Amino acid sequence: MNAAPADQIRLLDLQAIDSRLDQLAHRRRTLPELAEIEKAGADHTALKDLVVAAQAQLSDTTREQTKAEQDVEQVRARAARNQQRMDSGTVTSPKDLENLQHEIGSLAKRQSDLEDVVLEVMERLESAQGRVTELTARLQHSEVVLKEAEERRNAAWAEIDAEVEKTTRDREAVAKVIPADLLKLYTRLREQQGGVGAARLQQRRCEGCRVEFAITDLNAIKAEPADAVVRCENCGRILVRTAESGV
Repeated sequence: MNAAPADQIRLLDLQAIDSRLDQLAHRRRTLPELAEIEKAGADHTALKDLVVAAQAQLSDTTREQTKAEQDVEQVRARAARNQQRMDSGTVTSPKDLENLQHEIGSLAKRQSDLEDVVLEVMERLESAQGRVTELTARLQHSEVVLKEAEERRNAAWAEIDAEVEKTTRDREAVAKVIPADLLKLYTRLREQQGGVGAARLQQRRCEGCRVEFAITDLNAIKAEPADAVVRCENCGRILVRTAESGV
């Protein structure tokens, strides 16, 4: 293949632009904010689960407290009725009075035990309420952290996308003046060679694969016409000769 030296040199401009586009794409994929968002999102999800569990525990403990207080009230009410019967004088049988006194004593013990249960449940309820409050605050903070990371990511993406748009326009301007067959070869080699389809011959070295040519190979390159499209024997990339190539 033959192409004007100026067109071959334009490949270096195109390669520089394509390399910049590759760098921008890599930067967009690997923004540190993406890792932050992934971690913040995982933390947020975990905290939401903890809040739900804590709220369920609080709800269960609240019902338990209500039940314990109702049990106390029932025992207290029964003891009051029994005491009222004794005080009213309507119970005259000594045996019945003895039974009432015994039951009142038993109810007093039962009431004391149930009041201890109420106190224990109240302590757990206070702890459960504190847990919900703490986790809710942490969840709200995690929402802020996640939102801030997303905003930084979006700002970085906008900056990158603006540069990609401008660089793409620059690429189109360069690519449209390169002969179609040369551009096709460059594109194919770029796909095959990790994003680099054309490289400068710098002194005795291919800037694509960094291999230094033997003097015989360099002489062979020198012997090629200026419009010949030379390929690197090692990597196969288009080897662009410039005034600094030394040939």
